Order: sequence, then structure tokens, then C-alpha cells
Amino acid sequence: MGTSASATSQAAPFAPTHQADHQGNVMAEHRRSLQSVNIRNSKAKSIITNKVAPVVITNNCREEFQIHDKIQSANYSMGRISDLLPEHYLVLGEFFMVQDVYNRADVLNTTKSHGAPNFRKVKGNYPLFGMGQPSLNGFKQVLQRLQIDGFEEVIFICVREEPVVFFRSDGDFIPYTPRGRENLHENLHDLDRELSPEQIELSIRKELCDFAKLSENMFYVYNDIEHFKDEPQQVQILSEEDIHVTEEVYKRPLFSQPLHRYYRLPLPMEGAPLEETFDAFVNILRETPNLSLMRDSSRPLPALLFSCQVGVGRTNLGLILGAIVFHHLQGASESPRQEIQKSEHKLDFQVIELLISRLPKGQQDLDEVDDAIAMCSEMHNIKDAVYENKLKLAGIGEDYQIQGNSTKGYFLQRTLQSLERYVYLLVFNAYLHDQYPQAFPQSFSQWLCMNAWIYRLLASMDSSELSAPASLITDGIRVLVSSQFLATDLLSTAKEMKVANFRRVSKMALYGMAQPNSEALAVVMSYLTDQRRGHSAILWLNLQEELVLEANGQMFTPREPGCLEQPIPVCVQHPQKLQEMELALKQDILRCEKWLEVITEQDKQMRMFKSCHTNEELFVHRKSVHPGLSYQRIPLSDCCAPKEEVFDQLLEAMKSSLAEDPNCAFIFNCHDGKDRTTAAMVIATLTLWHINGFPECEEDEIVSVPDAKYTKGEFEVVMQVVRVLPDGHRVKREVDVALDVVSETMTPMHYHLREIIISTYRQIKMAKSEADAQWLRLRSLQYLERYIYLILFNCYLHLEKKDSWRRSFSQWMYQVAARAGVYAILNHLGFSEFENPDDSSMARLRFRWLPHSVQSIPMRGQLI
Repeated sequence: MGTSASATSQAAPFAPTHQADHQGNVMAEHRRSLQSVNIRNSKAKSIITNKVAPVVITNNCREEFQIHDKIQSANYSMGRISDLLPEHYLVLGEFFMVQDVYNRADVLNTTKSHGAPNFRKVKGNYPLFGMGQPSLNGFKQVLQRLQIDGFEEVIFICVREEPVVFFRSDGDFIPYTPRGRENLHENLHDLDRELSPEQIELSIRKELCDFAKLSENMFYVYNDIEHFKDEPQQVQILSEEDIHVTEEVYKRPLFSQPLHRYYRLPLPMEGAPLEETFDAFVNILRETPNLSLMRDSSRPLPALLFSCQVGVGRTNLGLILGAIVFHHLQGASESPRQEIQKSEHKLDFQVIELLISRLPKGQQDLDEVDDAIAMCSEMHNIKDAVYENKLKLAGIGEDYQIQGNSTKGYFLQRTLQSLERYVYLLVFNAYLHDQYPQAFPQSFSQWLCMNAWIYRLLASMDSSELSAPASLITDGIRVLVSSQFLATDLLSTAKEMKVANFRRVSKMALYGMAQPNSEALAVVMSYLTDQRRGHSAILWLNLQEELVLEANGQMFTPREPGCLEQPIPVCVQHPQKLQEMELALKQDILRCEKWLEVITEQDKQMRMFKSCHTNEELFVHRKSVHPGLSYQRIPLSDCCAPKEEVFDQLLEAMKSSLAEDPNCAFIFNCHDGKDRTTAAMVIATLTLWHINGFPECEEDEIVSVPDAKYTKGEFEVVMQVVRVLPDGHRVKREVDVALDVVSETMTPMHYHLREIIISTYRQIKMAKSEADAQWLRLRSLQYLERYIYLILFNCYLHLEKKDSWRRSFSQWMYQVAARAGVYAILNHLGFSEFENPDDSSMARLRFRWLPHSVQSIPMRGQLI
């Protein structure tokens, strides 16, 4: 009779480090078990060993218990930083425990006087404080100082996303963080999106206790990672009480001060926080009566205290958020405009100008955010960081040619991340203006889905004003690729029409094709205006967003040498800007007067070009021969749902042309006449049906193929949208008929805008690499979204037809569809039949709408 004391075991059995006879191994293991549970000699009268586990009988002979404490090491990894240092167990399978804050990080020299590195108060009267990571005693000292200064209510917010644990040392608990051998100075990020930092810290503590039991109650840590003098250090771990996690350090002292509260709000090292992080910050405001606009103004504001590792980057972001909140609570009168020195740098970015012009209080949002940044700029200025990164990016020049994309790409990413952080502060301030007076009926995430145009605008930050010019052809950085290489002639029309994949929608004046050169343009126009067809009015719509030139009678487009089939996104939606860039490229090619490398359908060649023409120049010349020809360029991204504004432009172009000539013919082209051309032809088909009348729709055909439900587009997320729309099933059926009609023109391509959704998704399992799998996942989501947009557009055509579509599709989407929850659905886009959509960042509008290349796709579960 007795009880069993059992330590938590793992899946693998304990493996002895050296071989002996069986009895010797059992005895050695029992000695380790006794040592690991710290049975005091004064309590144990006798110890009886056996093959199962040692039995302990206490001194008073009243207790007898058996110890089951097999710490099983087979699943634990060991390693060393260098051959000169000892090998020991690694946290989370690969990391070393390094002292969190080094002495030189305390620039303001406040650790001794205030208890934490870089402790400071912002400029002005707001009770806003920031600091680096303190020890347990240091945090108590910080709280005591705030109490002495008269702050009864303190809201402490830790903004660290990386795990931190605290080891007992000389009456204090000192912070340490796990770090990789490749960069011992850098903390870990994005360890596991499914686990919170608190959960990871508890897992680390459990491992550390196990390691100590396997190593005579000791574990190795590192304090000096510069010179490794006397490293590593040994710390003694007898129980879990010798290790604290962050929550224990920050919450325990608060029991003696009931008005103090603690939150963990993980902020990213770079870029803007995720929407749910802003939501969590708003929840703090909701939970704090003294931060409500209805607060008792006779009470002092609570002190907001933010902390990260060294108290600079993320702490600075937290302080700015706090300053913006206090501005809304107390108004501009409390904002010390005279005392603060605002940045002299003007951020001349189109995305900022457009955002300010569209926000209801845009200029006020800008001024208030700039004030908040200036108040919190003692150690870091977000606005200056944007300006400085842009300067570095612009100044690389020759370095870009020597080191390739890595250097340019690094500074481009840094510029975009700092710009994104600044822009999200503007957006969050606009949210506060709208929602703070109403006590936040909508979260920041919900509000952004109701204002999805902001996501469209934010996606344009990766723009030509930051990226390298496309005219790097003459420097050998990019190459010219011929249309013949990019456009396989699957419909076998090049021989007769001189252009690949020429086709017509049955019984309609709708045509599609690949990019024509001047010869093909002449042949196609002669074909359309002959006696049989007799089109006197023709609108030609070029859908390419990439740069295109005719050189020596052949069409070319610039591409990156390592990714010839991937268009270079110039992210310029205004056709006039594209024309200017093509003119610059033309002049660059003609001016260089040297042999250039080009890629044709056969192989690489060296060419010297004597003639060069832009697309617009080709059509201006052809219009002199065929006066009924009109030409427009409406840039459309490949494989994606057209932006709301693209639907507007296509509809307006068709309405205007039909108003002048009801028999006008429409021609669409992209680089290969396949993806973008097909999408535009479906949009045009639906538009003409609404104007001229729908054909008789047959009953749904019975499809006897695998995944027939999904081949017909009946995905859960699609049907969710269909249920929201008025007469949604009919609207979807009409789109399906239009897709089938257009698909019939291109049967040899085996390409159907609806059927390609499931076929692309099924290819993910067969992908050769994780990168390929994520690219296919993105493509399948983009195809799915495009299908939903076609259904939404058809619904718009039905509902707004009575007013002749005076309200644009963009306005309808933002004013009507958004309120019905359409963007909220699109913000969790995925194949919920097969997986959790939220496992991929591409399910979100914020990330899916960004320009992407194969190299830019994040791994599964990783958020940018």
C-alpha cells in the first residue's frame, strides 16, 4: 500500500549513455530518478530498488511510495556552438539559451536607476512609458517608481512575440531567450502560429527541467556571445520554481496593486501588425473604463507602459499607438505641438497621397499620426526610417549589378515594411475616428472588410516608384523574351492569322487572341472588315500590365533571367504611365546601339535592333488604314480576379462603344490569348447578354466525372456567396453558361476558368517542393476568387440594370456587397472542404492581393 509519484514521460524510453550489465543500468537509472525528484536524505529511511522503479520508505515509516520518473532523452537533441565548447541539450530541438539583453543595449543607461534598459517617458503630458526587458526585480522597481510618481493605474503591455524564460540568479530572475547557432544575436520569430508565446514558454520550461534531470540538475546558458569568455555558464535547476515564464514575472507583482493590469500584445519586428493584433489592442481599450470616451474626466488617465527586448522598435510602435489613443481621449489641446520636433522629411509616396485623399479625415489622420511619431521619437522615428530606407534603395545603383537582386531586394523589402507600418498607423487612426465614439461596434478586422478599398490601395505599395526600372535590359540585368516563346499556339491559328490562339465566341462579335505584331494586326483587321464580317466599328482592348515592344517586327517583353515565364509586375494601372515606361524602354534600346541577349522560341540569341515601336504606336498607324478601329489598354493581372476598377473600365468601354455603334466588335488580347483574354471575354459575354438578351439556359447537365461537384464550381465558399445574393443560384448558372460558351472557342487548350480551380488545387499533392505547392495553392485561390467575382459582377448587372449601371461595380461592391459580408467571406477564402483556410496567409485579402512571384510566396502557415 502506498502512492506512486510520477513525472511526465515522453514517447521514447530512456537511453543510457554507456553500456553496463542490466542490473547496473537499472541501479544507475534509479539513482538519476531519485536525484531528479530531489528526495531529501532526511526524509528517506530506506530505498528499495527493483526492476520497475525504486521504492522509498520515509523515516517515520508511515509513507511508502514508488518513483516512476523516466526522463526519456531519445527525442531530445544535443549540439554545440563550436568544437571548443561543450555539447549539451538544445531547446526545441535546435536552440541555445542566450542572455536576453546585453549591457550595450541600454543606450539611456536606466537599468540601475529605473530597473529596465532604455526606460523613458514620451514627450509631452501623456502618461506613456517605454522600456526594454527587465528582470523580475527590475520590473518591481519600475512599478515602484511609477507608484512614487503618482500613477495608481498602470496598464503594462509586453509586445514581444518571441518566447522568454527567466532563470533564478542571486535573488533575482534573469531573462534568457532561445536563439539559433547561425545568429545568436537574433531572437526567434514565427515559431508556431498555432501556439501562443506563453504556450511555447511553458514547453521550454518543461524541456529545461528534463534537461537538468539528465545533467545533474544543471543546464548550460550563454551570457557573452561576443567573446565567449568563461562560456557557457551553468545554472542550477532543481524544480520548475527555478524558472519563470513571462506571465509569472509580470502578473505576480500585480496582486499587491489591484489597479494594475498586464497584457501580451505580440508586435512584429518589421512591417505592420496583423489585423487581429490591432483587434487585441482595441479589446484592451474596451476592457478599460478609464480609456473610454465616456470616462470620468476627473480621474487621471492610466499609465501605459510598453516593453520589448531593448525598448526601441516594437516599444516605439506601441508608444505611438498609445499616443494616438490619448489624442482621441484628450484632444489636440494636450498634444505638445510646440515642444516636439517633427520630422522634416516628407514621405512622397503615391499610396499615402491616395489614402489621405479617400479617408474622411485624411489630412487630420496624417497630422495626428505625425504628432504621435514625433512625441515617441527619442530612440526611433518610424517616419525617418521610411525616408532613410528609400534613400538607401535609390542609392544602390552599381551595387545592384554586382550583387544581384539580394542587395536591392533587401532594401526594397525594408522600405516596404517601414512604409507599411506607417500607412497602417494612418488607417488605424481613421478607424479610431470612426469607431471610438461608438465604443467600437466593429473590430479593426471587420472595419477593414467594410472598407476593402484600403486593401486594394495597400497592395499597390509594391510599386514602380520603389522597384527597379524595367529598362535594365541594356545593362544585362533583364532579358527580352519573344511572344512566340511565351504564347504557345494551341489553337493553330498563327499560320493563317499570323497570331496565336485567335478565336471568336459563337454568334457574337467577341474575339480573343495573343499579342499581335504589326503584321498580325494588319491581317486581323483585314479579316474583321472584309465583306463576310463587315465590322465597321472595332474596339481593341489590350489587357497586358507588363511592358511590350515590337522590335525588328517581333514582339518582346522584359523578363527576369531566372524566371522567364513570370511577368515582371510594374504595378502601374494607369495606361498612360505604361505608355511612358514603354517609350523609355524603346529609347533605351535604340540608344544603346549594341547587341542584346533575347530569348526566342528556338533559343538564346544576340540581336541589335534598328526599329522599335510601342503597342500604341502600332495601333495609331493601323487606325490610319482602318478609321473604325479604337484602341484602349486596360491592365489586368494574370490568373487573378480583376480588380473592381477593371470591371468598371471594361463595362464603360463597351457601353460607350455600343452607344456609338450597336454592332461594334470587341477584340481582347493578352500575352498568350489564354487567361486574361478568356476572363475579359466572359465579362463581355455577360455584359452583351444583359444588353441584348440572354440565350435560353438549359437545365444543369449531369456531369459523371470525379469531383463533379467541384468541377461545377459548387465549393462551400462559392455557395456561401450564392446564398447571400438575390436569386443567387440563377446568377451563378448564367455565369457558368457564359464560361461554357467562351470555353467552347478554345477546346484544344483544355482550359476552362471554372474547371481549372479544382484541377489546380489537386496538383498541390503532386508538387515537387513546398514552394511549388504554395504557388499552386495561391493560384487555386486566385482562380476561385475570380470565379466568385464573375458571379458578383453578374449579380451587379442584374440589380443595377434599371439605372443603366450609373453606379459603378466598384461603388456597388464597397457600398452594397461589403455590407452583405462579401469581403468578410473573401477574407477567409479557401477550400474548407479539404483544409482549414486560415492555415494559409493567402486566405486573407491583405496578402492574396499583393503582387506575387514564385519566390515571394510564404510557406504554409507563415504570415508575411
